[in-house]
Parts: sequence; structure tokens; C-alpha cells
Amino acid sequence: MVVASTNSIRSEKIIPIELPVVDLTAERSMLIKLIVKSSEEYGFFNVINHGVSHDIIAKMEEAGFDFFAKPLAQKKQAAPGNPFGYGCKNIGFNGDIGEVEYLLLNANAPSIAQPSKNIYNDPSNFSSTVSAYTDGVRELACEILELMAEGLGVPDTLVFSRLIREVDSDSVLRLNHYPPILNKDSNHWDKSPSYNSCKVGFGEHSDPQIITILRSNDVGGLQISLEDGVWNPVTPDPSAFSVNVGDLLEVMTNGRFVSVRHRAVTNACKSRMSVAYFGAPPLHACIVAPPVMVTPQRPSLFKPFTWAEYKKATYSLRLGECRIDLFRKCTQVE
Repeated sequence: MVVASTNSIRSEKIIPIELPVVDLTAERSMLIKLIVKSSEEYGFFNVINHGVSHDIIAKMEEAGFDFFAKPLAQKKQAAPGNPFGYGCKNIGFNGDIGEVEYLLLNANAPSIAQPSKNIYNDPSNFSSTVSAYTDGVRELACEILELMAEGLGVPDTLVFSRLIREVDSDSVLRLNHYPPILNKDSNHWDKSPSYNSCKVGFGEHSDPQIITILRSNDVGGLQISLEDGVWNPVTPDPSAFSVNVGDLLEVMTNGRFVSVRHRAVTNACKSRMSVAYFGAPPLHACIVAPPVMVTPQRPSLFKPFTWAEYKKATYSLRLGECRIDLFRKCTQVE
């Protein structure tokens, strides 16, 4: 497995891919079928006509780039304590390194407001921008989860979305900034980087939460792995949100939906910034598939566990360590 490093990416099979595009204004039955099919086959899809206003998205991007343009000492003031706040290079607690700097926030108003108090003359502006964006993508995540439940034939279509609507939801918002590639020989930014010159920005992993709503600027970098040994670069679409299935949703669909490994690479002379909303349940929430997902033909693959238990276990791994092995060890029925 690949562990995040600063080494160039070499000797890997790279096959570009176009993700399925889901138009939320399309006819409902066709829309639901496409969401289910995409979640089963790719674990990823793009969403257009998503209802999050262009103004909210533009302000969020501006606020993010403004934050990362600040001096390092000032950015460090946004770190009230682990795990939230500002970080650079170091990813998590287990020695993983990437070509990335980030701002991690608990997706609730007090947490969003905290870093802005330390680094902005007008903290309310940053706080309101991030809060509006978080509210928008949370609603989008809930809408998609409800469409998924309907498409799977779950009678209670709120069964997934209810978990991230809870006031004590453990959802987070993460802003990742990937600087351009510096050509050390010429001391200039590399104007035409190839895949072989790319570096790992954020190493191979799957998202442990329920669902991820991701947006990046018009710079490529996201790669998914649908087949071992093959990486599929995803063409960026600034008008769309990328949606991907998390580990918990794979469990709650009894393996129908797939939580796919992915990574981010540095790949342009232009900075790449992504903003990811990770929809998660409260720590005490019991993760189990609805009864309709378990049949004699498809028996239960996993025993119940809490998000706190899974979070503790999965966060103890390094990037690239196999999530499926963790499922078998911690949660799969013998």
C-alpha cells in the first residue's frame, strides 16, 4: 500500500476517468437510479445543480485562499488544540507526511468561530462565510443520503441523514491547500508537470465517515483507485461537488455501496485548494445496516459498533493501511 511521502509518483498505472454526473434537477426516478449505480460501481460521483449558491461557494474559496496566503506564524494562531486548527505537512498522528497545509474545523458554529478570533480583524466575516458554506453542503449531503435510502428501498428515508443532522454530530470541515510544484533545478514553478513529476499531496486513504462533499478549484489532483495498482485522475469541475461514499455508509448499506481509496497529488503550477465536508454521526451512534439491507441471500457482513469505536480504530492506522482489514478485525461477523 502507498503511504504518503514527498517522493515523486513513478511506475504506477495512471488511467484518467470521468465520474458519473448527477443532475439534482433531473427526473426523480432516473436521478435515484444513477446515484445508487454510481455509489455501487464507483463510490464517487459529481453533482450539478446542487442548490448551493455560487455566491456562497465563491466567498468560501476566497476566504480559504486568503487564510493560506497569511504568514505561517499567523496561520498557526488558528490552532486551538488537536486535532482541530492549522497543520502543515504532518497528516494525523502516525507520521504521515504530505505536500499539504490545511485548516480543520469541527462543523459547528463555535468551532468555526474560534480560529477567526485569533487571525482576523473582522472575525465575524470569516465565521459567517464558513458557516453559510457548511450549512449549504450539510443540506446537500442530507438530500443525497435521503435519495440513496429511497433508492435502496429503505422505508425510513431519513435513516442515514438523521445521523449528520444531530446537534452533536461529529462532522468536520477541512480546507486543504496544495502548493505548486517547484522545479528545484531552475528555481521556478514547473509549468508543465507530468504524472511522473507529481508528488503525493495527501496519501492513499478512504474516508471513515458517512459521506464526503468535496469541492476544489479548477486544478486537478484528486485520484481514485477502482482497481489495485491503478490510479484514476478525476477531471476537476468547479461547477460541481464531488460526492463519495464513506466507510460507515458502506457498512450501513451492508456492502452495497463502496468506500473507495483515493489520494490527492500536486500537479500544476497553480495552487490547488479543496474544501471537504465529512458528514459523521455523533460519537455514541450505533452503526448498523437497516433490516431491509439484510436478507437470506445477503446476510449481515458486520456486527453493530459505535462511531467512537471505529474512529479510534481507523485513526490509529497510517495512510495506506488497508481499511478492509480493519473492518474484518473490528467489525465483521465471524
